Amino acid sequence: MKSAARRKVILLHFSGPDKPGLTAKLTSILAGFDLAILDIGQAVVQENLALSILVELPHGSDFQPLKAVLQQGAEELELHARFRPVAEEALQHWLHGLGHNHFILTLLGREITAEQLARVSAVIAQHGMNIERIDRLSGQLSVGELPANACVELAISGDLNREDGMRAEFLHVAQDLAIDIAFQRESIFRRNRRLFVFDMDSTLIQGEVIDELAKLAGVGADVSRITEAAMRGELNFDESFTRRVGLLKGLQEEKVYSLLESIPLAEGAERLIRTLKLLGYRTAILSGGFNFFARSLQERLGIDEAHSNELEIVDGRVTGRVILPIINGAKKAELLAGIAGREGISLEQVVAVGDGANDIPMLNLAGMGIAYRAKPLVRRSADQSISCLGLDGLLYLLGVRDRDLWPHSL
Repeated sequence: MKSAARRKVILLHFSGPDKPGLTAKLTSILAGFDLAILDIGQAVVQENLALSILVELPHGSDFQPLKAVLQQGAEELELHARFRPVAEEALQHWLHGLGHNHFILTLLGREITAEQLARVSAVIAQHGMNIERIDRLSGQLSVGELPANACVELAISGDLNREDGMRAEFLHVAQDLAIDIAFQRESIFRRNRRLFVFDMDSTLIQGEVIDELAKLAGVGADVSRITEAAMRGELNFDESFTRRVGLLKGLQEEKVYSLLESIPLAEGAERLIRTLKLLGYRTAILSGGFNFFARSLQERLGIDEAHSNELEIVDGRVTGRVILPIINGAKKAELLAGIAGREGISLEQVVAVGDGANDIPMLNLAGMGIAYRAKPLVRRSADQSISCLGLDGLLYLLGVRDRDLWPHSL
């Protein structure tokens, strides 16, 4: 780049109705004046264009001839043109900003309102952060039979030391407005995840298998109390699991397998897994639940592998005995690390999804841990928390747009 003393920099801005060939026409005009393009950005909202180009003129050249040609070209294209000289101080401030830390904020809900954007952008401004880009990732109002998804992604830059304070405020805004706000650092890993691991009960499926088995065995209330205490982190998982399995003793085998048809998948589960497979991700179930259900789910969804507990059945009845090792929180993290190591995948490229206290170790180990419709303890522990959308909403956290997938995953 030329020295500061010789630099003449102009910001060109064009706005108006979008049509094919606009950018080609304008840049062809610039090409005739031996310009350097320092920055460029374009957005189209409802067929209305906004295009900004930061150009550096050759030393000693006059901007007026270029300005006249650009104005004429803009008029022919039905565009409004504005031109602003950029002072050296402002240019240096922009160059300095290129070295800032960058973040991605994802706003998710059934709809996006002006109040939500106002509250979120106010937090960003209060922390001295700058919004560099806003994109809508959601497309259609609904996807097949699924409810509507709405998602807006904001690219933000600023001081890394502001991150923790902003996360706390975003959590408060999300709870206050009943929306989801994901806030993550922009990095090479965000769009290059390679492995998704899932808890099963109340994550991939709508319910807890052990609770449903307990209802069939006539001990539903007793087991549910133990399950809730374990999920809240109030009870050691191994102890709670042993006690609950013991209460299932004598349950008939045919009743056990009847659950395969009665517990529905989580909202958006099929679309998420189908899309992950389309994009080449490895997938795994790491569950403190039971193998008979996990294996069936693995086959139904096409998940690569599943690890869960064995429900011992002898002579057509549940024995009530626990077969070691128990897939608890520590074991889930161990299995996650083992799969990643075996597949040559960095932990930064792993996404873990769960809802209970026994999922926290794997959520913390993964490059991105997502608490899905989770207990408060888990939401506070995870990198991200999703409660308002179905599982397919997780795709937005990877930067996937609905239009990227049409017609492949709908």
